[in-house]
Amino acid sequence: MGLLGALGVLGPVLLVLMAGCQHCVSTDSNILAPPEVSQHNGTLYAACKMRPSTSLPEGLPRVYGQALFKQDYPQGKLKILLRFNGFPTEGKPEPRAVHIHQYGDLNKGCDSTGGHYNPYGVHHPNHPGDFGNFEPQQGKIAAMIESEATLSGRLSVLGRAVVVHEKMDDLGRGGDAGSLLHGNAGQRLGCCIIGISSPNLWNMHYKKYKRQLRGN
Repeated sequence: MGLLGALGVLGPVLLVLMAGCQHCVSTDSNILAPPEVSQHNGTLYAACKMRPSTSLPEGLPRVYGQALFKQDYPQGKLKILLRFNGFPTEGKPEPRAVHIHQYGDLNKGCDSTGGHYNPYGVHHPNHPGDFGNFEPQQGKIAAMIESEATLSGRLSVLGRAVVVHEKMDDLGRGGDAGSLLHGNAGQRLGCCIIGISSPNLWNMHYKKYKRQLRGN
């Protein structure tokens, strides 16, 4: 069989192999998107059910609630809805820091979630999951924010942890090493692991959040 004949036989096989390789290395985010993206009209939702740390000392608040995420996949701005309760209802409200931490590991309570998620190796508060401070009202935090974090690609925060801290984040202005690592936000009150969800939780809590805003 001559060269042309061999190419004629192998041509379809080579085309199939090339197509398979292109599929493997393609940068087209639609190919790599979780199936939930197409199921929910191009939007990816995630949820994180906040619970108190199992290693929390006596006297600190036990925090419960939800951190909910919504992103138009893959380049949309990440929207985050925070709804936490369990903070003191007496005295002056103390702002609390909320951050994304590196590991979705609750083996030792919130202490095993590692440090701040810092994929770029930069100082706090420039990590994509440095959400800032939130002041409870009547023992509850209800806030809607946008973040530089993402649910898509290799820098996705899916599988990582959200942590509520004991104190206010000093936003890197504390003048010491701790300030540039974690904002000197104190102990970890509660934590949860971010996972893909249906839109149901987002829709339910977003309606409650909008009603609360109208009530104010």
